[in-house]
Amino acid sequence: MATAFSRSQFSQLHNVFKLRIGFAIMLTALAGLAMTPGAHLSIPEIAALALAVLVSAAAAGALNQYLERDLDGTMARTANRPFVTGFYQAGPKWLCAIILLMAGAFVLAWSVLNFATAVYVFLGAFFYGVVYTVWLKRRSWMNIVVGGLSGSFAVLAGVAAADPDLATAPVLLAVVLFLWTPPHFWSLAMALHKDYAAAKVPMLPVVIGDGPAARVILAHTVALVALSLLPFAFGMGWLYLAGALIGGAYFVWRAIELVRDPGPVLAMKTFFASLIQLTLLLAVAIADPWVMGLV
Repeated sequence: MATAFSRSQFSQLHNVFKLRIGFAIMLTALAGLAMTPGAHLSIPEIAALALAVLVSAAAAGALNQYLERDLDGTMARTANRPFVTGFYQAGPKWLCAIILLMAGAFVLAWSVLNFATAVYVFLGAFFYGVVYTVWLKRRSWMNIVVGGLSGSFAVLAGVAAADPDLATAPVLLAVVLFLWTPPHFWSLAMALHKDYAAAKVPMLPVVIGDGPAARVILAHTVALVALSLLPFAFGMGWLYLAGALIGGAYFVWRAIELVRDPGPVLAMKTFFASLIQLTLLLAVAIADPWVMGLV
């Protein structure tokens, strides 16, 4: 019984803190660090960066679920979240825990790394937990456009940890993350169009329809893929370029298919293509400087 309870608790904590997304955001910070020329952080400093970004992202994820528990209950995709099912009871203790986690991440980044890194760590969580969740999600189709800055700030946190002056190549990656987030979430919103429409969340496909939204998704995808190639001109190597080309071409191909036949099936395939593209891009961004150092 104890083992089953422990597994259940872990699963619910993983859900409420959105740790899958948190680890992805952590990787974007590490990619920003890896792409920064002359970055030489110690292992404890790298660990502090990774932990600060992960904890701040987890705090923002928990705040998102805490504040959206009414909305989550209206959508099939989110109806099993802990605050909806009653596994966790929303209350002041949760808000205190979220604030303490965010404060701890900020202090960790500032004390071990520098103030600029701490500010970017905070801004990433603030834009997701407050700007996106509180101010924009229920009010404007621009919600995820502005909310996409949360991932960009994670990249900048990684860059600032090594060089507060911000090198060009990783800053370009931060802009890529900003452009990547809308087509990623708009594809999901198209795949779950009925859910978002019923919940009255103004995601782009709900506001303008699947066909026009598919064309906007394609335009964003082409722009972010083109921009993702530019770091090659600012010091990144052939491994990075190959990964950016392969992942980008796959994402664009799926987006073209979506324009030809907008709907939930191809929208979900485009959504997964965005995940593949980002995963490959982050992997080569981290690996390329190490490989180039061995050549």
